[in-house]
Amino acid sequence: MLKLGTVGLCWVLGVGCVASVQADDSPGIVFYRYTDSRGVTVLDRQGVPAEYSGKGYEVLNQRGRVIQVVPPAPTAEQARQAQAAAQAAKVQADADAQLTHLYGSLTDIDRARARKLAELDALISVAQGNIQGLTTQQGALQTQAADQERAGRAVPQSLIDQMNDVRDQQQNLKVDILRYQTARQQADADFAQDRARLQQLLSQ
Repeated sequence: MLKLGTVGLCWVLGVGCVASVQADDSPGIVFYRYTDSRGVTVLDRQGVPAEYSGKGYEVLNQRGRVIQVVPPAPTAEQARQAQAAAQAAKVQADADAQLTHLYGSLTDIDRARARKLAELDALISVAQGNIQGLTTQQGALQTQAADQERAGRAVPQSLIDQMNDVRDQQQNLKVDILRYQTARQQADADFAQDRARLQQLLSQ
């Protein structure tokens, strides 16, 4: 094992390497260069001690040329990032497999998008039609209530309950329409993203 300063290292890799070759002509002779706990560069034919191998080292041939570089072992954070990247790659691969299973061509995904949007448009249209029907019903109930008031009679509770129920149904339908519209926008965006990805996969 050789522990080298800057000058000593240069000597070993220069003149010193010639001496090493003369001492042993075996072509399999290599040196392992690493840094110990004191920051001293070490050349060793036997290998790198376990406590230093994780910091990375170099393998040199008998002429002092680097023939292999072993990088430092990853830190805990680097290992976590690598694991996260591997998991993300697996998720993407699974999503790609499902996408190509569902759609064999861009035409297929365009048709699926059209069907989905048409379905949501139909739900919106039905809800809007129901709101119009309830608006008409609400007008008739309000007319009955006004007739009762003009006749000097109290509006029956049953009539009040009907008007409240119609109002609640209208409000619920408006919420449904907003939900359908949001779902439509999301579906359109999702299909656009899937189409772009499918185009990439099919072109590979």
